[in-house]
Amino acid sequence: MERIIDGEKQLEDVFDKSIRPESLDEYVGQAKIKENLHVFMQAAKMRGEVLDHVLLYGPPGLGKTTLAHIIANEMGANIKTASGPSIEKSGDLAAILSTLEPGDVLFIDEIHRIPSFIEEILYPAMEDFEIDIVIGTEGKSKNIKIDLPPFTLVGATTRAGDLSSPLRDRFGIINKLEFYSDEELKDIILRTSHVLDMQIDDDAALELAKRSRKTPRVANRLFKRVRDFALVEGTGYIDLAITLKSLERLNVDKYGLDNIDIEYLKALINKFNGGPVGIETISTAIGEEITTIEDVVEPFLLQEGFIKRTNRGRVATELAYKHLGIDHYQGLFDMKG
Repeated sequence: MERIIDGEKQLEDVFDKSIRPESLDEYVGQAKIKENLHVFMQAAKMRGEVLDHVLLYGPPGLGKTTLAHIIANEMGANIKTASGPSIEKSGDLAAILSTLEPGDVLFIDEIHRIPSFIEEILYPAMEDFEIDIVIGTEGKSKNIKIDLPPFTLVGATTRAGDLSSPLRDRFGIINKLEFYSDEELKDIILRTSHVLDMQIDDDAALELAKRSRKTPRVANRLFKRVRDFALVEGTGYIDLAITLKSLERLNVDKYGLDNIDIEYLKALINKFNGGPVGIETISTAIGEEITTIEDVVEPFLLQEGFIKRTNRGRVATELAYKHLGIDHYQGLFDMKG
């Protein structure tokens, strides 16, 4: 089931191009990354070269795809997109690379999911702008070398640790995207309200920001749902009252936690005495996949201090107990670190 506060891309997000910033100046947040990218892109243009290959990593929903499109816009280049899971055969990658024009930006989302045997084709493409492909049947096959025009590969991943070292080492520019502040998210919400021509007051925008899990994609998604409530059950203007009413109906609490987060914390505290407990056990207890828990649920709970990881497993913190209204038992299983 899709969660409104899930940072992973959902079907409705595919149609969000209208609210996507097109330049670094319009892009809110990630100040250091923007400053450095501006320098790197200006230097590449002054030399008449393509930008070095760029790796963007961090939790879902922080703007990796948007940055890839901005890089293409700022470099005056076309962008072609693909995803790691869709590249299953060497021919798939060869077909993508052979359509590139000089200076193009190739954006590969979830690049960590490219099979290792296909990575080996990517190495000479990134280093020397050429690929070797095999044509023909067994016994009559031959290698053909194809020259590629200079291009920039922008890879995005939520799991940088799953990238092989040889692939990671071929990126000249590596950036980790960080969670956003409430004020940055408020600015994003105000910008979205302007683009979508739906007024929102500052208090409502800040309340939405506080519940958006420090993630722009969640902030924009919450804004659109609150907009619906304001149009149907309100005056058509988003104020604090309709915002609070909407968020309650959406089961998004003051910390931005939803039912799955609460279920996770309750299981950790009530079933396992607050931990430590292994991720596999939690996964079984709440019926969620391990990758979903690690990539979607836990990053925010860790960031906000509701849980901590120890070498013996996950542990609920005092904040988790307080938020759920449960007495914090200082017992044997309440580990410090």
